[in-house]
Formats: sequence, C-alpha cells, structure tokens
Amino acid sequence: MNDRIEELLKLIEVEPDALREAEFLQAQTILDTLVGKTITSAMIEERRIVIGTSDGNKYFFYGFLGNQS
Repeated sequence: MNDRIEELLKLIEVEPDALREAEFLQAQTILDTLVGKTITSAMIEERRIVIGTSDGNKYFFYGFLGNQS
C-alpha cells in the first residue's frame, strides 16, 4: 500500500522548470494566433496576464508573475 502511495505522489510532483517551460511554449502558441488581431486591453492580475482583442476574445497567460529569488 505504501509503495502505491509513493508512486502516486511521484506522479503529482511538478518540476518548476518544466512547468515554466511548458507555460512559455503555451504562451508562444497563443501569441502566434494573435498576429493581425487588434489588442484592446491588457491587465496584470495577481496570478495572470489577461489580453483582450477587438473580436471579444480574452487570452490568459499564467506562470510569469511572482517573486524571483
């Protein structure tokens, strides 16, 4: 039973650098879709950046805010 619990805990562990890299790639993909669109708003919230476009869509970017050591 303990082995199974340890195995499950390893599955949910997240490497900060891997998460940051994945978020960067996601952001790049979203930014590529914005080419040619008009940005009408940009807000920095506590945990994300929100970009609004003239067609009414909103795009959310996570993982770029926070303290650096």
